[in-house]
Amino acid sequence: MAEVKVYTDGSSRGNPGPGGFGVVLLSGAHRKEISKGFRHTTNNRMELLSVIVALESLKSTGHAVTIYSDSKYVVDSVEKKWVFGWVQKGFKGKKNADLWQRFLRIYPKHSVRFVWVRGHDGNVLNERCDTLAVEAATGSDLQQDIVFERESGFNG
Repeated sequence: MAEVKVYTDGSSRGNPGPGGFGVVLLSGAHRKEISKGFRHTTNNRMELLSVIVALESLKSTGHAVTIYSDSKYVVDSVEKKWVFGWVQKGFKGKKNADLWQRFLRIYPKHSVRFVWVRGHDGNVLNERCDTLAVEAATGSDLQQDIVFERESGFNG
């Protein structure tokens, strides 16, 4: 089982507002960076989407994955097993159900562990993810966060 370290971060310029995420994946000598921006979203959606995209980008299953995130929302939801209770309740009243359901499709394909890191505290790879997320959020090629835009009534 290959070991993969993943650093993630999300950003929103306004909440909601333009947003983006950044990911750095490390496995052995390999390093990959991923980022994408959206025209109308939230910080929590970008934090969660960064984790999803990182896991989805792994080319095979069964990896030992450690995800470093400064998002208490994401880390606590998984590590404290809240998200699994939300499943039992059909995500009733929970925000970002679409993304949590997407997360739960990829999560069991690996052995995933989360580590919370303090944001903006000098962690070089967390800072790199922050830079990627902010650049994506402020870029010119912003995608639609279709579910969020529909649910929030955004008319771009």
